[in-house]
Amino acid sequence: MIRAKRVYFQTSKTNLQRLFDCNRESAKVWNDCLRHAKAYHLQHNGKWINKSALQVLTKGSYHLHSQSIQAVFEKYLFARDATRAALLKGIKTAKYPYKQKKHYNTKWKKDGFSVKENGTIHLSMGIHNGKREQPIVVSVNPATLPEGKLKEIELAWDNGLYLAISYEDGEIPMRHTYTHSAGVDMGEIHSIAAFCETGEALIVTGRKIRSIHQLRNKKLGELQRLMSKCNKYSRQWKKYNRAKQFILSKSSKQLQDALHKTTKNFVDWCLENEVKQVFVGNPEGVQRRKQKKRTKHVNQKLSNWSFGTLRAYLEYKLHAKGILLFLVDEAYTSQTCPCCQRRKKVRTRNYVCACGYEEHRDIHGARNILAKELYGKMCHIPEETKRKYLRIA
Repeated sequence: MIRAKRVYFQTSKTNLQRLFDCNRESAKVWNDCLRHAKAYHLQHNGKWINKSALQVLTKGSYHLHSQSIQAVFEKYLFARDATRAALLKGIKTAKYPYKQKKHYNTKWKKDGFSVKENGTIHLSMGIHNGKREQPIVVSVNPATLPEGKLKEIELAWDNGLYLAISYEDGEIPMRHTYTHSAGVDMGEIHSIAAFCETGEALIVTGRKIRSIHQLRNKKLGELQRLMSKCNKYSRQWKKYNRAKQFILSKSSKQLQDALHKTTKNFVDWCLENEVKQVFVGNPEGVQRRKQKKRTKHVNQKLSNWSFGTLRAYLEYKLHAKGILLFLVDEAYTSQTCPCCQRRKKVRTRNYVCACGYEEHRDIHGARNILAKELYGKMCHIPEETKRKYLRIA
């Protein structure tokens, strides 16, 4: 499996400046992609530029390794194609890449770097004006390097430069004879609500994640008000901006930690209950769905809901354990009674129907998702719910 690890390094002032120059040069590549793509689109009656045409137009223009330049091309083309796919799905808010950048992460692929046993890494540079430039040399603690075959190194920034190293850990997905299925309803209050066909149910609270978002938004709001009273780029403005970047970095790490703990608890529950396949309701489009005008409070909660990241973590962790994940349509699964098929919107945490059916609202949604995929319709699964509630510390 391909994994990634953050590794910090040491280097000379000269090489440190060259690393910053690399990210500025990568930004130049990105900006040129935007410029050439726009010109090509106008000159060729709406046709899109491809990777080969970009290489021809920009050959010999940058002080970067050829693979580093190609990596920027690939990111641009991926962003463009993903936007096109989103627009075809009817997502009108999707926009093609258009923003100019001052800094952009530089990537070295397998032929663009070498790693020594003592932790020294040589990052290759390209051939410019007929002469290959000297590589950039950085030093890392050998113990922090990931074990396995290194695939890529990306130079990134988070209150300081670091190396994001992608590697192959050599592990293969677990093999087992599990037979059970589970449905999952992801939410903003409860990150994961799951129901297994054996009757076992799990609720993992998302209140810690929400509290991190709320504190971050509160602190950022205070800093924004202070910054608005200062002259832009003044000494005091820069001081507030550094504090702002620190808060963003810290909250990002806290959120990542909470999401990893949430998904690990769910994967452990799946293994305990011998789950073979997981059906996850896809909440994509909740924010874009046409509804009555929502309050600022509700809009903020929805914008803070990290369901995309949660789903990505679930996908690779379940795959490592040999458990299949399927994204399914969750339309009306939280509103429909599985016994009498009546639809009802509830505002409390429990779903209660006039026919006598009663269940926790999120577990109710997970049950309906599971029934819909196993039996083709939302019907009652005659298993008594044995609920387990987990709070992320």
